[in-house]
Amino acid sequence: MRTLLVLILILWSPLALAIDLTGEMTQGSLLRGKTDPGTELKMDGQVVRVDPDGRFVLGFNRNAALHHQLVAQKPDGTLETLTIALTERDYDIQRIDGLPDRTVTPPRTKEVQDRIAAEFAQIREARKRATPITDVFEDFIWPSKGIISGVFGSQRILNGQPRNPHSGVDVAAPTGTPIVAPAGGVISLAEKDHYFTGGTVMLDHGHGVQSIFAHMSEVDVVPGQRVRQGERIGAIGATGRATGPHLHWGLSWFGARLDPALLVPPMPAPKKAD
Repeated sequence: MRTLLVLILILWSPLALAIDLTGEMTQGSLLRGKTDPGTELKMDGQVVRVDPDGRFVLGFNRNAALHHQLVAQKPDGTLETLTIALTERDYDIQRIDGLPDRTVTPPRTKEVQDRIAAEFAQIREARKRATPITDVFEDFIWPSKGIISGVFGSQRILNGQPRNPHSGVDVAAPTGTPIVAPAGGVISLAEKDHYFTGGTVMLDHGHGVQSIFAHMSEVDVVPGQRVRQGERIGAIGATGRATGPHLHWGLSWFGARLDPALLVPPMPAPKKAD
């Protein structure tokens, strides 16, 4: 497991409150925390779910501000405020000019545009889930093994027009390579033919945290299904808008896109042929 930074903040008051945050204190990260049971939390004004054991999670997107205010209301009603300080990340930005306009903004029919809008709406709706599932507190594993072919946060600027930053990590491997659940949870979406993402699965790990898996050649789960960590959910493919077989694995905390690579050990080196 990659080295994690552990932040322990003791707020001195008549009833001392300890908040333990584990994770990488940087943009794109998911932090998992623990505080006194019964504490109510808000980060930047947003209510944060705290389970009966005092556990909670916080997520920070690609370009998150470097300072955030966490307000804790203790069981006795007193308030404490602390600042979470993140480090800024550098992302790979690639600028390509002189491309034909049709390759930068390919034309699409109204039918295709309506389809894309409906599929994005499906994904946005799934990301609104705020369930009390606690699988998010597991140590995550890689959902598939292969070559890292795309990293979180990278971006292309084509003819001066910024494309959307890459919102996950890509794992290149042959079609049919198994994909497993990186942590347990409940399937919130399972579609075999989205326009951009092809075979697509979303897995709710709880507390607003979800994985999304795209370009799958096989989808072996259905919405509402409970899966355990390591259980097969499908297989790698090149469906949707993909140039070759790979898995796109994304992670989100509600609307914030997170870097899943921060939660897992380094990808194992490929095995050498005998």
